[in-house]
Amino acid sequence: MNRTLRQALLLAFAVSVGAAPAFAQKKAEPAAKADSATFATVNGKAIPKVRADALVAGQAAQGQPDSPELRKAMMEELVRREILTQEATKKGFDKKPEIQGQMDLARQGVLIGAYLNDYVKTHPVSDEQIRKEYAEITAKLGNKEYKARHILVETEDQAKAIIARLKKGEKIEDLAKESKDPGSKDRGGDLGWANPASFVPAFSAAMTKLEKGKFTEAPVKSDFGWHVIQLDDTRELKLPPMEEARPQIAQQLQQRMVQKHIDELRAKAKVE
Repeated sequence: MNRTLRQALLLAFAVSVGAAPAFAQKKAEPAAKADSATFATVNGKAIPKVRADALVAGQAAQGQPDSPELRKAMMEELVRREILTQEATKKGFDKKPEIQGQMDLARQGVLIGAYLNDYVKTHPVSDEQIRKEYAEITAKLGNKEYKARHILVETEDQAKAIIARLKKGEKIEDLAKESKDPGSKDRGGDLGWANPASFVPAFSAAMTKLEKGKFTEAPVKSDFGWHVIQLDDTRELKLPPMEEARPQIAQQLQQRMVQKHIDELRAKAKVE
C-alpha cells in the first residue's frame, strides 16, 4: 500500500463511509457484537469491522505488525473517533456545506488512492525499462564531477568588472561577497562538488571548458543573470551500480507512468 493510499485511508476514518446495518439487541449482549461485520458498538451504533481492518492495515504499512496489543489500541482509537463523530453529528456539523465538502474530498482521496495503487500493480515497471533508464541517466551524467565557484551579478558590465579585478590578482573567494547568489556568496562562491547536469546548459558549457584554477574571461549569461565562474577541481564520478539504484529508478518510472496516465485521462475528459 503506497503512502498516498495510506494517508487517504486514515483521512477517511474521520468521515466513516458506510456503516453496519442495525441489529436488534438483547440487554445482556448487543446482537451487533456477534455479527462478523461489526467490530464494536458505541451507544448502539455499529463500527464496521472493515474500518478496523483498514486502520490496522494502515499501521502495518508503516511497519507496525498486527498483534492483540495493536488491535486493542485500534479499538480504543475507533471508539474514541465514533464518540466524537456522534457528538459532532448531534451538533449538526455533518450538515454544514463546508464540512460536507471536506468529507467529499476525503472520500475522493480514498478512491483515487485505491485506483492509482491498482494501476501501479497492473502496470509494473519492466527490467528493460529500468536498464534503459539507467543507461540514459549514466550517459547524461557522464564520468566527471566539478568543484566550481561563481559570482552572480545583475549586468554584463558588472561581470566584466569582476573579471578585470580577478585578472589583477584579487581572489574570487573575496569578491563572492558581491554575488547575488545567497546560497554561495558567504562560502566564497563555492558550489561544492556537482555534475554538469546539475546546472543550466550555458553555465555547464562554460565550466567544463575551464582548466583547473582558471576562471571565465568572458561573462556567462543565464536566466539568473551574469556569471563569473572559476573551476577549482575535477574528479571521477562514481555512480551506484544498477541493482543498487533499481528501487529509485523504478519509483521514478512509476511516478512518470502514473502522471502520464493522469494527463491522458485529463485530455480525454469532457469538462464544461
